[in-house]
Amino acid sequence: MLAVVSLSVMACNKETATPATTETATQKSGDFKTAYIDTERLMKEYQEFKDFESKFKSMSERMQSELDRDMKKFQNDVLDLQKNAQSKGMEWAQNRQVELERRQQTLAQKEQNFMQKFQEESAVERDSMVSSMKNFIKDYSKGKGYDYVFGTGDAATVLFAKDEYDLTQDVLDLLNKNYEEKTGKKVEEPKKEEAKK
Repeated sequence: MLAVVSLSVMACNKETATPATTETATQKSGDFKTAYIDTERLMKEYQEFKDFESKFKSMSERMQSELDRDMKKFQNDVLDLQKNAQSKGMEWAQNRQVELERRQQTLAQKEQNFMQKFQEESAVERDSMVSSMKNFIKDYSKGKGYDYVFGTGDAATVLFAKDEYDLTQDVLDLLNKNYEEKTGKKVEEPKKEEAKK
């Protein structure tokens, strides 16, 4: 009988202790240090991303220029076939047409290869930069003692935040400084209007 009463008293003590523990946990969760980063702005103003976009835009333009030259030559040869088919004979026209069909397939394959190469190379480099930036933000956040750092932009996870919690400029300055040290390339400061966009 005494054992049953002792167990009942201990059970009551545990029930009253639980709300106090929950209250302490709630108080601690209110002390989280949080901030956010405008990821869209980070991508626009981080010099390594600017250089990445410039490099792959240039690569795309070179590939397109080469394809345009090949296509123009092909179209001129098609016009030549149409113009000279009767004067040079049926056999010449048929041979020329077979050759042009092969070239057309080669051009289509070349375009496909260019697109695949472009997509693969740009994806690998972009993934590497994004991974490196995430690691930088993680180390930065730990170093500053943040419990949570949210991202805004296209895939926004923050619907509202006070400007004082915006780490974007701080992180951007440090990323650009690190990139400048790594490459020796001078990074220009964004204009005030550009930074606000």
